[in-house]
Amino acid sequence: MDLVKEIKRLKKEKNAVILAHYYQVAEIQDIADYVGDSLGLSQKAAETDADIIVFAGVHFMAETAKILNPSKKVVLPDLNAGCSLADSCPPDSFETFTKQHPDHVVITYVNCSAEIKALSDIVCTSSNALKIVESVPKDTPIIFAPDKNLGRYIIKETGRDMLLWDGSCIVHEAFSMDKLIELHKKHPDYKIIAHPESEEHILDTATYIGSTSGMINYVKEHQDQKFIVATEAGILHKMQQEMPNTELVPAPAVEDNTCACSECHFMKMNTMQKLYDCLLNESPQIEVPEPIRKRALLPIERMLELSK
Repeated sequence: MDLVKEIKRLKKEKNAVILAHYYQVAEIQDIADYVGDSLGLSQKAAETDADIIVFAGVHFMAETAKILNPSKKVVLPDLNAGCSLADSCPPDSFETFTKQHPDHVVITYVNCSAEIKALSDIVCTSSNALKIVESVPKDTPIIFAPDKNLGRYIIKETGRDMLLWDGSCIVHEAFSMDKLIELHKKHPDYKIIAHPESEEHILDTATYIGSTSGMINYVKEHQDQKFIVATEAGILHKMQQEMPNTELVPAPAVEDNTCACSECHFMKMNTMQKLYDCLLNESPQIEVPEPIRKRALLPIERMLELSK
């Protein structure tokens, strides 16, 4: 069976749209209607007129699409495609934490569950985190969750004193400083660019720090330079497609895996076969209980409004 052909046929038949994250496998990125970072994907999900949204990403991303589109079918190729960062913030514990600091504005990074979003005042992505934090009056204390690395980066950039939840992404914490130094010695003319979910010692080496789309745009603006890219290695596919003559190397991970780079096991759970199956069967569907959906919608809408 020609999966590409069949997916395109089903998509047309069912008026479906395929949204894919930059960390998906190359074949899925190539067949998607839109490939982007969390902010771009949220914006596309909010404006789509498709009847079915096929979300080639992880669970919290598909949930965000469902929160924005309660009447549409939202399907995820693999229901087990979760997120280590989202898992690091259990709703019960987080609710207790927020109740201990009732005067704080709660800003949560989009990489969290619908329940966590429902406990938030504003949601942000790595693309707009600085802008969102700076939109809060300076004398208002802030809780930032779940990513402590992104939180520390925001504190450094804005000078804001924020209370951080102790969560992190295993992919962005897997970069090896020793191997990075070694790699940089081999390629001293390569500039390091990094995602703000990375640990502080990695960010300190970077020429540019930004979201996945920010990193792509930075490389686009500096195509004559060479780069070591410190984020999930899936981003290199789109970068190389758009900048075929730019030399790119993934930042090395601590463990010795097949690609010697940092890959998100969850993101790679979606395959072309699963994408076809979920479009054919219109399942597994993502559902968000209405009371949670309504509460989670407000902070997402605030983010989208501030991101215009």
